[in-house]
Amino acid sequence: MSPLIEIEELRSEKGPIILIDARAGADARQRYDAGHLEGAQFADLDKDLALLPQDAANGGRHPLPPIENFAKKLGGWGITPDSHVVVYDDKAAAFGGARLWWMLRAIGHKKVQVLNGGLKAAVDAGLPLSTEPYAISAVAPYPVPANFAGTVDIEETGKAAKERHKMVIDVRETPRYLGQMEPIDLIAGHIPGAENLPYTLNLDEKGKYKSPEELEAAYTKLLGDVKPDDVIVHCGSGVTACHTLLGMEYAGIKGPKMYVGSWSEWSRRDLPIATDQK
Repeated sequence: MSPLIEIEELRSEKGPIILIDARAGADARQRYDAGHLEGAQFADLDKDLALLPQDAANGGRHPLPPIENFAKKLGGWGITPDSHVVVYDDKAAAFGGARLWWMLRAIGHKKVQVLNGGLKAAVDAGLPLSTEPYAISAVAPYPVPANFAGTVDIEETGKAAKERHKMVIDVRETPRYLGQMEPIDLIAGHIPGAENLPYTLNLDEKGKYKSPEELEAAYTKLLGDVKPDDVIVHCGSGVTACHTLLGMEYAGIKGPKMYVGSWSEWSRRDLPIATDQK
């Protein structure tokens, strides 16, 4: 199953779908209440897809929730291992959309897709919006493994950034990577040795993912002879990194891991910081 689903495919889907609106921000619930895709349930990035509050120096700004909490939340949404889940947000999957996709994949769920182009593409295509909250019958907690798969910690990330046969990719905007600005975290810059490939480069001018061929060309140019299993992706807090991990899977590149703590953790640990263009 492709990690992305197009509007036309969503419209023509015959089987049951569990639709999740995963918009982010302090007013995300209000935006959902003001208009969401018909039949969509609401996922709160900060409460459902992360553990808050926390010490960002130990886990970053959006650490993963305890896996048993996530299992209960999935059950509350009516999700079982056989469910076909479709997720969207209003930032072309850059916030909660790709994060929930990645979390489900990290517990082994197979049938999960992100709506390509998100809410804007749906509205442009004439899909109806609703102001009514939607919930389906809850089921038992999802049978999760012991841990989320495909993650690495701060120590492994720091080591990988120094090794020639491994690669750490920072998907934040280039001015943040270069230390020219930092609107969220305390210190600007990047992990020494990390490469920069902004997640926005995954998208075309319409706010949809580029074709698998275009994405593969961009990723393989950067990776060179580094194997996908030796790639670590991070961002500011482990959210937009999922956008690139989704793009990589869409391009057929499987195996890269995520450093969840990301820059929000690294920059608070009195570790080396670079501001040069690698």
